[in-house]
Amino acid sequence: MNTDTPSTSRPVPSELLRAHPVIAVLRAGHASEYAPVVEALIRGGVTSIELTLSTAGVFAEMPALVSRFAGGAEIGVGTITSEDEAEQALDCGAQFLVTPAMSAGVVDAAVRRNVPVFPGGFTPTELLTGWSAGATAVKLFPASVVGKGYLAHLRGPFPGMQVIPSGGVSIEDAPAWIGAGALAVSLGGPLIGDAFAGGSLEALTERARRASALVAEAAAAVPGGAL
Repeated sequence: MNTDTPSTSRPVPSELLRAHPVIAVLRAGHASEYAPVVEALIRGGVTSIELTLSTAGVFAEMPALVSRFAGGAEIGVGTITSEDEAEQALDCGAQFLVTPAMSAGVVDAAVRRNVPVFPGGFTPTELLTGWSAGATAVKLFPASVVGKGYLAHLRGPFPGMQVIPSGGVSIEDAPAWIGAGALAVSLGGPLIGDAFAGGSLEALTERARRASALVAEAAAAVPGGAL
């Protein structure tokens, strides 16, 4: 069975994500707190930013954030669980969508607008469902439960499937996932740390710089070179 979809119907990863294959997952009390943290991440070389809908005010703040960081970062929306949320995010300018679980409606909404989408899944069936629906890549969640060896098993029956591990992935883990063939890694708490609780933004930039450097080194060592 052909598990791929026509290239015209599958949104491709952004150039930013290919060049800097780390997605920072942001959760805060309110989306008005995001901008300084995004700036600190960009200074460290992390340029794909996921704003989670578990944070209040994302849709209200989204247009201004997209405009403010245009050219320097891509701003996406995560924790999307319905097609209505997907449409709202896209209307607000989201540059990619992420879901915690497979939702055909969310994938369809993104594919219709040619916006990258990363639906979550854990089992081979869930991941294949998202990939076959036209996802840019599937989000393996929670990735820490299975480890990077899981990707090797997926490559057998699904050699073309692009995967992004998320959930429990540390900065130290990131290079191994890239080396195993992940398109990118999704980093939350281990990267963001205490940045939304008054922690040092300079320290956040240093963590971002370290993650970026480790991932870039791992990507360069993958057969065929860097992403």
